[in-house]
Amino acid sequence: MAPRVLISDALSPAAIQIFKDHGVEVDFQPELGKDKDKLAGIIGNYEGLAIRSATKVTPKILEKAAKLKVIGRAGIGVDNVDIPAATAKGIIVMNTPFGNSITTAEHAITLMLALARQIPQADASTQAGKWEKNRFLGVEITGKTLGVIGCGNIGSIAADRALGLRMRVIAFDPFLSPERARDIGVEKVELDELLKRADFITLHTPLTEKTKNILGAENLAKTKKGVRIVNCARGGLVDEVALRAALDSGQVGGAAFDVFSTEPAKENPLFGHPNVVCTPHLGAATTEAQENVALQIAEQMSDYLLRGAISNAVNFPSITAEEAPKLKPFISLAEKLGSFAGQLTETGIKKVQVSYEGSVAHMKIKALTSAALAGLLRPMLGTVNVVSAPLVAKERGIVIEETTREAAGDYESLITITVTTERQERSVAGTVFADGRPRIVNIKGIRMDAEFGPSMIYITNLDKPGFIGKFSSTLGDAGINIATFHVGREQAGGNAVALIEIDGELPEDVLAKVRALPQVQNAKPLRF
Repeated sequence: MAPRVLISDALSPAAIQIFKDHGVEVDFQPELGKDKDKLAGIIGNYEGLAIRSATKVTPKILEKAAKLKVIGRAGIGVDNVDIPAATAKGIIVMNTPFGNSITTAEHAITLMLALARQIPQADASTQAGKWEKNRFLGVEITGKTLGVIGCGNIGSIAADRALGLRMRVIAFDPFLSPERARDIGVEKVELDELLKRADFITLHTPLTEKTKNILGAENLAKTKKGVRIVNCARGGLVDEVALRAALDSGQVGGAAFDVFSTEPAKENPLFGHPNVVCTPHLGAATTEAQENVALQIAEQMSDYLLRGAISNAVNFPSITAEEAPKLKPFISLAEKLGSFAGQLTETGIKKVQVSYEGSVAHMKIKALTSAALAGLLRPMLGTVNVVSAPLVAKERGIVIEETTREAAGDYESLITITVTTERQERSVAGTVFADGRPRIVNIKGIRMDAEFGPSMIYITNLDKPGFIGKFSSTLGDAGINIATFHVGREQAGGNAVALIEIDGELPEDVLAKVRALPQVQNAKPLRF
């Protein structure tokens, strides 16, 4: 059955056609973006939800989204999606971070030029029949220094355009490497130096706890007197009240804002100031950008729903369409290994170590670790899945460690999960052979080779004659058929393990009889 996608915002007709061309059933109801109750009433019928900025995806809506697998935001900002709530429900949240990059960078440069030459004010004056040629004295930008706060995708494009205008460009970005700075022709500096040197400042950083009010009263006081500030990134990066005071005092010479702390911005401290230029969040508002992000989100959502490929997800590692089929059996292996450990764990988990050896070490191990954690936590917490598992583990203070090694001993690839609880440490390892089926190959350091079955029994016992016969007789007397029987031991007469697949469930009374067998140390039913 084809997956169904609901489009609840205005999206290009070309995006609708892409969904249909991929075989995805699509409902286009753009009016739902402004009707939360109606959206909540029908969202349970869809696997995908495509939105722009009008739709607010709240916990109330997500509660009703029983089948939802993916939310696709045609644009970069996902402020209108409750990402923790979506993640907790195992819903992938995608955006299109590159579809409107050029458009947004161009708008920042346009606002900078408008600010330098007071274009909006001069236009209003001229069209009012005035000819105030001497009133609008502007400044050249050639030779001036532009400070870029946040030099990622959009910031680097803005920097490139500014360099083309013969400006000097300095950038503050903790994630910008010196090599990358050299490649794009900017000078990397600390924030205080940028504030001291920049004639113009443009912001291109996400809104986080660290960047909120990055230009507050304290930092505005550090700026070069008369600096002009442009914000096409996110409202909240600049303290608007403090900026108004800095404009009034002359510390800041002008400001051009496309984004505001509250939107739609019906009123704002910046409104009405003679040295302020404002636009209504037009950064991505070009025909090309709207078409690009719509087409991109339709492709991304279709690829995920039909092939498992994940692109530009904000809450899960990306997996290409080429990687997805190679990764799929290892995701299954990691989840089953985690489930094996989780079903045997009865006390609080302190640490989880996941080791990747051989070919698997070069795959998307973050996705594999998420799968392992989902399998591990699900027996205790029920609804955990590969998307929500890392968050759930973090909330519970579980330490996660990942290691990789080039060689995998006797195997092409090997995944080992070691779980440290309040009482003990338990490890289990597995691989995927050429047939694509996940196998357990080591339990607690004891070698074996067992496929996962729907219903299994895990036994630790002493390696003594008679165990297999007595065990088989116990199940036979209860009418339970043994499908497969795998054993391993440390040494002759020492500790041994057995992993047995059975047809159907293991009744409690039969389990009690198995546990009572002389050589049995422990017996545990498992479900996969």
